[in-house]
Amino acid sequence: MRYKIIFKMKKTLFVLFIVFSIKGFSQDNLVGKPSFKVFWNFKNDFTKDVEKNTAFELKRVYLGYSYKFDDKISGKITYDIGSNSSGSAYTAYVKVAQLDWKVSSKIKFSLGLIGNKQFKGQENLWGYRYVYKSFQDEYKFGASADLGFNSEFKLNSKLTMNVFFLNGEGYKNVQDNDGNIRQGISFFYDLPKGFETRIYFDSHNAKDASAITNSSFFFGYKADEGRLGLEYNTLGNARNYKSSADGYNRDGFSIYGSKKLSNNYELFARYDQISSNILSGESNAWNYNNDGSLLMFGAQYQAVKGVKFNLNYRLFNHDNSVINNKSILSLNAEFKI
Repeated sequence: MRYKIIFKMKKTLFVLFIVFSIKGFSQDNLVGKPSFKVFWNFKNDFTKDVEKNTAFELKRVYLGYSYKFDDKISGKITYDIGSNSSGSAYTAYVKVAQLDWKVSSKIKFSLGLIGNKQFKGQENLWGYRYVYKSFQDEYKFGASADLGFNSEFKLNSKLTMNVFFLNGEGYKNVQDNDGNIRQGISFFYDLPKGFETRIYFDSHNAKDASAITNSSFFFGYKADEGRLGLEYNTLGNARNYKSSADGYNRDGFSIYGSKKLSNNYELFARYDQISSNILSGESNAWNYNNDGSLLMFGAQYQAVKGVKFNLNYRLFNHDNSVINNKSILSLNAEFKI
């Protein structure tokens, strides 16, 4: 099969990015840093009547460069290269083009195409993004990056608050024609002995419809021997984070954990439940065909720093018994600098 790389930006811009990265990397007094990250996998799909049983896949390639202007101001850019809807081509997007200004030890501003704070903490604790997305990312409760502005305030040694204003459509989409802004607030509390908790809420006005609302609660634990996370999420008046619909609601929870066996090996497991509400006059939930539960478990081996392999199995049980449950065995790899 012939693969094509289709770039949304001009080729000259991409070439300049690579040249600039190499130049910055070769400087004696290094203030800039190039980076890359690759997600690869081989899967065997046991789902009944599935057309493609086995396949090698290159799910993601990230190319990035970060630069520190001085002790207070820094910037970074990241290209996200992934397969598009045709399945045989790859498209590159600018995922992050962010400027950070650390005003003081307690205040930081970020602007541009910035990483979203909505589920970053959950994703970090989950720890296996190269294997499977975290709950809100997987079920389209929010985007991992968006155009806008974020302000971070360290209220004390344990409590951090973020207030943000975003376009709301994510980094692969332009702002809607109405120009409505997604705005929200989150709190992170660093509890004693490795525990942490996060509370999040945002609202996004929509034309001729109620505002899309998004809220989540997260509780986590992290120690040398392992991690444990529990999150509950709601999405109101929307089919997904960028498609408003009055009265269409979704909610769900995810619980996940890992156990470290040695410096190189660890085991993990995860369980998700995703649901939608029943609309007036209907007998089934509006997203009945996609509602259900996910069970996932596996083992990870870290060969060296920056190189990981993961053998895992996942089963998605649909609430609609007519639809075949998804059963997939997968070998995943991540390599990065």
